[in-house]
Amino acid sequence: MNKEIQRDGEVTTKIFDNRSLEADYTTLIPILKSGMRVLDVGCGTGAISKGIAERVGPNGHVTGIDNTEKFITSGKETYQHIKNLDLSYADIFQFEPEEKFDLIVSARVLQWLNNPVDALKRFKELLKPGGQVSVLDYNHEQLQWHPAPPESMLRFYSTFLRWRADAGMNNHITEDLPEYFAEAGFADIEIHDANEVYVKGQDNFLSKIGIWAKVAASTQMVDEGYISNDDRLQAIDDYNAWIQSEAESMTMVLKEFRGKLA
Repeated sequence: MNKEIQRDGEVTTKIFDNRSLEADYTTLIPILKSGMRVLDVGCGTGAISKGIAERVGPNGHVTGIDNTEKFITSGKETYQHIKNLDLSYADIFQFEPEEKFDLIVSARVLQWLNNPVDALKRFKELLKPGGQVSVLDYNHEQLQWHPAPPESMLRFYSTFLRWRADAGMNNHITEDLPEYFAEAGFADIEIHDANEVYVKGQDNFLSKIGIWAKVAASTQMVDEGYISNDDRLQAIDDYNAWIQSEAESMTMVLKEFRGKLA
């Protein structure tokens, strides 16, 4: 069983709503073709799914699924005008579509699973002959801040990584995804760098580098005994002060992996 992650708050919904295909899954764009039937696994509110739907055009179709119902409800309202996009509240392991797909995409999702190989095997079952999978994910162990943030945030982040690891989540999944793809039966595996680099002075710098204050806003690690609430709140306060004054840059190591049916 995968850990139940608390990800249904308004802050998380806003993070998903602010994403786009062009800004947050750029490497996918070259393989999107008119008429494709695409499945977006872990689509959140469907912001990236919407961009994919526009690229595959009226003769194509995108299905987005997510196991957090609030995200799907929000996305259905926001993107109801996109006729070739359907969003469904579903878990990939129980999802039974009527037709198979030319392309299955999953952005920033497998890092949250303790059974990513099983997920990839499920993707394989849902592909048409000649179909392709694209997975985009982080290496959380290679996050880089410049200069270093406050000690309170470094402690929080270290605890975050331990909390994830204890639940069976892979903090360096980018190192292992080629092996996972091969184990699941995919061939022609490709790797594309997609690092997120945020530098002071960029319009989105404060919002993007502020992601870790938003992560710390969740009390789940407090509830599960990993950190005290005082330490969590201290990390937020110190980090928010740091990003307004000393922070110069943040790099999140991100890679896209592609594989085809063997």
